[in-house]
Amino acid sequence: MKFNLNSLCIASLLSCTALLLPNYSEAAPGQDAGSVLTKPGGSPHASFEPSKDITGFMDYNKNKTEEENPDIYFSADEIENNNEIETIIAKGNVNIIRDNLTLIADKVIYNQRDDVVTAVGNVVMVEKDGSVVFSDFVELKDKMSVGEMKNIKVIMQDETRMAARSARRTAGDKKFLNNVVYSPCDACRDSDPLWQLKARKVEHNPETKNVNYNDAYLEIKGVPVFYTPFFSHPDPTVKRRSGFLPPTISTNSYLGASIQPKYFWNISDNEGMLFNPILSTDKGIVYSGAYDKYFYRGDLQVSGSFLRDNDEKENRGNLFLTGRYEVNDFWLADTDINYASDSSYLKDLSLPKKDDAWLTSTARLQGFDNRNYASIETFYYKLISYDLKDYDKPQVLPLMSYENISDVNKYGAYNKNTFDFASVYRDTATSTQRFSMINSWNLPYTSPYGEKYKLAASVKSDLYYVDDYTYNDQNFDGATGRIFPQLGVEWRFPFVKATNTSRHIVEPVVVAVAAPNSSNKVDKIPNEDSQDVELDDTNILSLDRYSGYDRNDTGSRVSYGINWSSYGERYGRTSFFIAQSYKFSKDESFTSVTGNNDSNFTDYVGRAYLSPSEFFDLTYRFKLDKNNMDLTYSELATRVGPNMLNVYISYIFLQENQESSLINDEQRKELYTSLNAALTQYWSVSVYNRQDLTSNGGSLEHGGSLIYEDECLKLITNIHKDNSSDPNYKGDFEASFTFFLKTLGGAGSK
Repeated sequence: MKFNLNSLCIASLLSCTALLLPNYSEAAPGQDAGSVLTKPGGSPHASFEPSKDITGFMDYNKNKTEEENPDIYFSADEIENNNEIETIIAKGNVNIIRDNLTLIADKVIYNQRDDVVTAVGNVVMVEKDGSVVFSDFVELKDKMSVGEMKNIKVIMQDETRMAARSARRTAGDKKFLNNVVYSPCDACRDSDPLWQLKARKVEHNPETKNVNYNDAYLEIKGVPVFYTPFFSHPDPTVKRRSGFLPPTISTNSYLGASIQPKYFWNISDNEGMLFNPILSTDKGIVYSGAYDKYFYRGDLQVSGSFLRDNDEKENRGNLFLTGRYEVNDFWLADTDINYASDSSYLKDLSLPKKDDAWLTSTARLQGFDNRNYASIETFYYKLISYDLKDYDKPQVLPLMSYENISDVNKYGAYNKNTFDFASVYRDTATSTQRFSMINSWNLPYTSPYGEKYKLAASVKSDLYYVDDYTYNDQNFDGATGRIFPQLGVEWRFPFVKATNTSRHIVEPVVVAVAAPNSSNKVDKIPNEDSQDVELDDTNILSLDRYSGYDRNDTGSRVSYGINWSSYGERYGRTSFFIAQSYKFSKDESFTSVTGNNDSNFTDYVGRAYLSPSEFFDLTYRFKLDKNNMDLTYSELATRVGPNMLNVYISYIFLQENQESSLINDEQRKELYTSLNAALTQYWSVSVYNRQDLTSNGGSLEHGGSLIYEDECLKLITNIHKDNSSDPNYKGDFEASFTFFLKTLGGAGSK
């Protein structure tokens, strides 16, 4: 039968049944403080799952509005309407459906005179999201604003379970539970769950927005392991609140055993501070903290630490700062400051960016307007890698760029104009001021036969003022300039073959470039931004293979290659690319720097990708000597196996590089291997090793983790050993332990 909302008084029951069912649209308690402050890179200071509001099943369904008037569907074996005592009784298999809520009971009684709704006998309420409430007795009164339930069992949406002897909701929206048991763990009949939380009384106070527990204790397999007469956590409506967060526990070779307590101070809704000093056995106190603030047009995050190392009689510390501010609709200012007192500090304390080769600090102002882009930047560098050469590091103040792309004309052509100014300053070495202008004309075109062309003509103009530059024992100071024209054309012709089970694409590519043979003035212009010189599959078909402005890609050449790809109907992909260049002058600048100037032909470069199934993928990049086909560069990465058992392997081989002023010139051969295995349904293990394969090599780092995870508990043990060649690095061993009681909380390492 179908009734309108006002056609039968018993339907009033459905206007308040939301009071009995949970609403999980709000954030979970505990989530506020734990997610407010984050380290650079986005890792939270406290990674733990939030506590759950176990009184939530008595909340009103806030998604409903008074204006809604959904239809009511109900059925019962028998309905009695007693007008004398103003009572309606539905008996036998009562089933009432309103919108996304279903109520089932043996009997439902509505007393219109006293405004009391009572459901008795096997009461079951099911919400559309899957939450189920079981009770023996439900009574609602005072326009459904207060109510009482007895012998309650709740299966929540995430399959966690709660039971209580009784539940009561009073005026003022206060809620009380008595003799409460809560657990997310599976439990067999006549056996205790892995862990459960019990409390004599649970109260939710909407005024203080707290969920309070009296006489609460935690049981592990039925054995009480922790008791507290009282504890409290915020309800889901609280986004941020001052309070303690789970601590960090770890040990390493530098600090020894350590614990890091954490207290979050909620200064305001958009401002907070975290105090998280590290208390260590070997180095005493490491003062650490973080601060964040959000503005209407921007935000600011700061974190840092300080340590007085009495053994070395030195002060050590770090500072990370990021900020962003929208000046107006066109201009954006941002900064990223990264500082460490010495090269090994971040590694010793296992802080973010510990594996970076250097720390880069920047401040930038950017402007965006249609097809125009402008920026003003400054850079400061701090070398923290022992494997890189220690040289007089530059300060870039400022770097200014402007770029404009014109509208496309009726033939599809457009102009691109770039202006760039950089001032590179050093205390005791070369300093440079540079102004560059690149004016280019570009015309893309696709023929009726599917051929794809791109024609590009450009002129690059540079002005330099150089101070204290030495080249081949000759010193130069003063101003110089150069003009570099370049003309390039690109041709591609993709061929496609499709079958019922696969699709194949073959695409030959030819790029021709015409440019002067010499226009670099290397005896007067230092190379500050174009030292990353390596011919590979990513740049061999580019018109300009340099990464910066200080070196021009001189000489005329023709580059040619072929792309082949194959795709399966459902899954699987294979691709292969190989290319080579022919240079009309052996002395053209790019390959001369790499030592490839003994022939007009360059080495072969390429890459291969193979993924025939979801359990195997392989990427391989290589360079082959043009004369004897020996490998001069090799990089391999592959993953084999399903999630239950898989192996990851990566390998890299680099020849000596004697040209770079930054990278050490030794040959490099490294192999990284990792194994991930699910030992059982709940236990998994992963181990890894990074190995130096050169003659004096060995293990660079290794470690692993052991993880236990079921439906209600997660334990993680991590061990890491870093065999750094840096003699100042002392924190080579690190161990950590993390545990989570799911939905309740946890604590662990960084």
